[in-house]
Amino acid sequence: MDDQIAVLGPQSAALTAPELTIVVPTFNERDNIRPLLDLIAKALDGDNYEVVFVDDDSRDGTLPELQAVARTDPKVRYIHRIGRRGLSSAVVEGMLSSSAPYLAVIDADLQHDETLLPDMLAVLRGGEADIVVGSRYVEGGGMGEWAASRQLISRTATRIAKLIIRAELTDPMSGFFMLTREAFAGSMRNLSGQGYKILLDIFASHPDTLRLRELPYEFRTRQHGESKLDALVTWEYLMLVADKLFGRFVPVRFLMFLIVGGIGVFVHFGVLSLLLKGMGADFQLSTIAATVTAMTFNFFVNNLLTYRDRRLRGVWAIVKGLVSFYIVYSLGAVANVGVATALFERDYVWWGAGLAGVLVGTVWNYAATSLFTWKQKK
Repeated sequence: MDDQIAVLGPQSAALTAPELTIVVPTFNERDNIRPLLDLIAKALDGDNYEVVFVDDDSRDGTLPELQAVARTDPKVRYIHRIGRRGLSSAVVEGMLSSSAPYLAVIDADLQHDETLLPDMLAVLRGGEADIVVGSRYVEGGGMGEWAASRQLISRTATRIAKLIIRAELTDPMSGFFMLTREAFAGSMRNLSGQGYKILLDIFASHPDTLRLRELPYEFRTRQHGESKLDALVTWEYLMLVADKLFGRFVPVRFLMFLIVGGIGVFVHFGVLSLLLKGMGADFQLSTIAATVTAMTFNFFVNNLLTYRDRRLRGVWAIVKGLVSFYIVYSLGAVANVGVATALFERDYVWWGAGLAGVLVGTVWNYAATSLFTWKQKK
């Protein structure tokens, strides 16, 4: 019996759950995987931690690299996501896959200072805060070699963040932080999962003001791979803010759909005017051409912005999506005219009947395209 206990003891110790889970979202970061793990191991030497990579179906060899590392290092796990994109949702999935009492987020691009991790963990262990954020804007921090234009965008986004959070957070755009399991649990059911700024989402989604500590760090220059920051990331950030401001009343995706549709009206009349006035074309043919052009415009812009997380890729997927979009919008036009005509014939004021028709058509277009054109992948 004593011999049996001696054998089981070390195995039980080896199976002890990690105290800290570090979530690393990845997309085409093959050359950064092993350097990042080496830096984390050096920083957290002696601590009980794990690293969970959440990969959005990279095609550069990141996945074979993750598989090779996970087979030899018990501290490493990975989640391979197919048909889903986005840093925020990746972070949430990584955190939900863990039972650790402390959760951290760090980018795979080596731009964050991993030597801050022990200090973050010490603050949380001591009960001094619910969340510890690596900040570029507190004394001792810095933006590194970022261009002035990117620094201006970051600082502007920081000011906008004040619209939706109460905490005195100097760097809401930071992607480098650590929090308690309880803090995450308080936010997770209200998270929008929109875009790339999960830290801001966590603060804005929590019913209470989280106790905060910020620690300074100097932002580094990316060594391998390409930056994921582009104009669409800025758009997603604004949509996250809009979701927190208005999402309880109207889904932010519906607002985006309306904005795109409103721009499509101008496209319609621009094409109609060009054909009629500029080229002397037949009115009926001009109307058909303007309608098809506006619908095509709406499809591609919605595919790029409104449904970025479900974006259709590849020629065949886009052709099928465009055809279904045409069909849905054609049925929506029929519903619009039918409702407006029926109400007008019942002596409703003309503009009221017309508005009701537009409303029915718009809701139909939004609902049907969500179900058929940009169907949620399972």
